[in-house]
Amino acid sequence: MDLGLSKKVVLVTGGSKGIGLACARAFAQEGARVAIVSRDPANLARAREQLASEGLHVHLTRADLHEAHSAADVIEEVSTAIGPIDILVNSAGAARRYDPETLDADAFRATMEAKYFPYIYPQQEVLRRMVQRIKSGESTEPGAIVNIIGMGGKFASDIHIAGGAANAALMLATVGLAHYHARYGIRINAINPGATLTERLQEAVQLEAQRQGVGADEALASGESKVPLGRYAKPEEIADVALFLASRRASYVTGALIPMDGASTPLI
Repeated sequence: MDLGLSKKVVLVTGGSKGIGLACARAFAQEGARVAIVSRDPANLARAREQLASEGLHVHLTRADLHEAHSAADVIEEVSTAIGPIDILVNSAGAARRYDPETLDADAFRATMEAKYFPYIYPQQEVLRRMVQRIKSGESTEPGAIVNIIGMGGKFASDIHIAGGAANAALMLATVGLAHYHARYGIRINAINPGATLTERLQEAVQLEAQRQGVGADEALASGESKVPLGRYAKPEEIADVALFLASRRASYVTGALIPMDGASTPLI
C-alpha cells in the first residue's frame, strides 16, 4: 500500500528512543525526509548509529522544547536544512508520577512543563507555518500532526494525577485545534498508547520486580497477563498507526484519539 509519504518532511520530537525512534524509523523506511529532535546528545548519537546501521539516515537536532523560542528555533533549523515540515509527530516529554500526598503547585507546574508544553510549542509553530504556506499559495498539500499522548489522560490513577491532567489537556488541544484547522485541510490526531515495551517500561518493570521480590521476567509476565490482548504493545505497532494517520490514506481522519492499550481501558 502506497502511503504517499515519500519525500515528505517529517519532524519527530523525542525521536531518539522508544516510540519516537520507532516512528522516525518507520517514516524513513517509507522514503520520507526525517528529522529527530532530542535534548540528549548521547541519545541522538545512538539513534543515528542505530538507524545508519539499517541504511536509514535522518537529520539530528538537539533542543529543549520546554521553551517556546527553542521550539521555534528547531522548526526554523529543520525547515532550512531539509525543507518545510509536512508532518509533525510529537513524542517528547514524560510526566513524573507522584504520590497524591506529595502533589503541590510545583509538582503540577513541573508536570505541565515536562509533558504539555513540549508538545504545544512545536505544534503551534508548525501550524503557524503550515497555515501561512496554504494562505500564500506556496503549498497545496495540507500537513498533518500526530500527537503520541497516552491513556493516562482518559482515566484517573492515584499516582498519575498530574501527568494524567497534562495528557487530558493535550487531548483537548488536539481535538480543538483539529476542529479549527480543518478549514485549511490540516489534520491533527492523537494516539493514546498504554504500556509499551520501551526503556521506560523496562525501568518500571525492574522496580516492580524489586517491590514484589521476583525476577524481571516474572514481573513483566504478570503485568502483561492483565492486558486483555495478553501482552504489551511494541513501539513499532504505535509507529504503524502514526504512519497511517499522517498519510493520505487517512485523508478524512482528524480530531481522532486512538486508544492503543490492548483493550485495557474499555471507555467510549
